Amino acid sequence: MTVYGTRPEAIKVAPVIKALEASDVLDSVTVVTGQHREMLDQVNEIFDITPDYDLDIFQHGSTLSTIVARVLERLDPVLEAEQPAAVVVQGDTSTSTAAALAAFHRQIPVVHVEAGLRSGNILSPFPEEANRKITSQIARLHLAPTSSNRANLERETVPPHDIVVTGNTVIDALLMTVAKQKPFSDDALEELAESGEDVLLVTTHRRENWGGAMEGVGRALSRLARALPHVRIVLPAHRNPIVREAVLPHLAGLSNVTVTEPLPYGEFTRLLSISTVVLTDSGGVQEEAPGLAKPVLVMRDNTERPEAVGAGTVKLIGTDEERIVNETLELFTDQTAYDTMSRAMNPYGDGRAAERSVAAIAQLTGTGTRHADWATGDVA
Repeated sequence: MTVYGTRPEAIKVAPVIKALEASDVLDSVTVVTGQHREMLDQVNEIFDITPDYDLDIFQHGSTLSTIVARVLERLDPVLEAEQPAAVVVQGDTSTSTAAALAAFHRQIPVVHVEAGLRSGNILSPFPEEANRKITSQIARLHLAPTSSNRANLERETVPPHDIVVTGNTVIDALLMTVAKQKPFSDDALEELAESGEDVLLVTTHRRENWGGAMEGVGRALSRLARALPHVRIVLPAHRNPIVREAVLPHLAGLSNVTVTEPLPYGEFTRLLSISTVVLTDSGGVQEEAPGLAKPVLVMRDNTERPEAVGAGTVKLIGTDEERIVNETLELFTDQTAYDTMSRAMNPYGDGRAAERSVAAIAQLTGTGTRHADWATGDVA
């Protein structure tokens, strides 16, 4: 049984679900919680996944505690009815931790996809760092994307035999989706794709950046739009009004700024593929963009994904307005700086993470044998 509830979870777990569906020895049951609603449904459609159960927990204004409570309450009878051999959860959301806890209460083994990420600060990112640490305490099988994630788990005394390094399933999902070349529903983006114009793709929503830091992001984007008139800045705006009220007023009236609604995953991956530079505070984008050789500037002070920082394709720049402006300008005006980041090796996978994940699950359930761990040098 695979349980997921948000768009990021859906993207990363979709390749695993498709591999489970194709398995000769495992039957797949999918459960969505609906922690995200419309965005979650869009991803399921892209990957042709029809959930067996929908817990439909989404309510506007839900707190973290009410999300966890609803998942626990509504998932338990499903677990009782299905009696799965294992429950698969992904990442660090409230859905993943609550689902892991519900399975643990029934003594069902938990499989944690994307295990072992650590920022080292339990309050940043919030609540994700705490969620992933809690899930690690519950999980029986830890599917770590990289060897450094494995090392994090081993430092926390997770038995080495319970860890498999798979590569990150986001690369599987990315390669599958980019190949489809989904058309843009926004005519402005379709025209942009045809123009060959340089693109600065911006995503920002991180909870710990709300307030003054987010206002600074808005001011920085306004300055960049004026300093780089030949560059198209594209901001798929997060729907949270706190984010929009902080950023959007600074962008009003700027002719080279395109603000869109959040994009379906297929359209977002295509936009990522035509982008020149990515400016983000997202976790997943730090993994996706290197897979397409795009330099990434991360508006955070720490990251649970240090591999790309070490490889050189991702750079942590924080939320200081001056630094955001200066670091972005450098990539658009210094070809050597740009080439150094864009040519760095992607440390996150070779597109076979789901295959390794399902083999490890088969071994856990006594129906197969795991594959060899993935290593960065295996990248195709």
